[in-house]
Amino acid sequence: MPVLEFKNVSKSFGDIQAVTNISFSIEDGEFVFITGPSGAGKTTLMKLLLRQYRPSEGEIRFGDWQVHKAKKSKIPHIRQEIGAVFQDFKLLHEKTIRENAEIALAIAKVPSSEWRQRVDHILDLVGLTERADLFPSQLSGGELQRAALARSLVVNPKIVFADEPTGNLDWETAEGVMNLLLKINKEGKTVIVTTHHKTIVKEFGKRVIEMKKGEIVKDSMHSDHKEKTKKMKTKK
Repeated sequence: MPVLEFKNVSKSFGDIQAVTNISFSIEDGEFVFITGPSGAGKTTLMKLLLRQYRPSEGEIRFGDWQVHKAKKSKIPHIRQEIGAVFQDFKLLHEKTIRENAEIALAIAKVPSSEWRQRVDHILDLVGLTERADLFPSQLSGGELQRAALARSLVVNPKIVFADEPTGNLDWETAEGVMNLLLKINKEGKTVIVTTHHKTIVKEFGKRVIEMKKGEIVKDSMHSDHKEKTKKMKTKK
């Protein structure tokens, strides 16, 4: 049973077609890159999953949720199960890194008695224990990305969806962020990363869903399957 499935999903804004007839599924525990140039529709997929947009056509299933049909009152519950990491981080600049994580726990209605243990664990995981009481303005780009990741992980989401997490980072810092996402994936989390960084994609050798002009033009999972099937037929 897939943890996430898009089935014949399209989204238009007036005469502009953002995504067209998108279909794919992601299994629990997978690591998937969604690639393509700017304007390919990568961020639109994230916003459709978060129900910031409702699809014009098609179905989106996430866990037990039918996202495309969900009532407005249910949308916050869906979002709590998605660890969304945005390009602009969306950290509260007047709050420390610890406080940013605690706000996520408050929104998720986690008892305050659990906050210290959860935040300490997550900050240790992302390597920010010594930065816990600093403000976002006092952190580097890579540290900001890890802080945003910590805030998304502290509520124990079903999946982590990172939108261009290496976009404005130098190679060494970007590689560090990607290694952290791989570590999180190895601990059992489903991880989805949108990126146009071809070197990152090639370096880490995971499943790739490639988009262009709002459509999926290649899914390496299906390509690998076709190749394996072809080899089996050749052996016969």
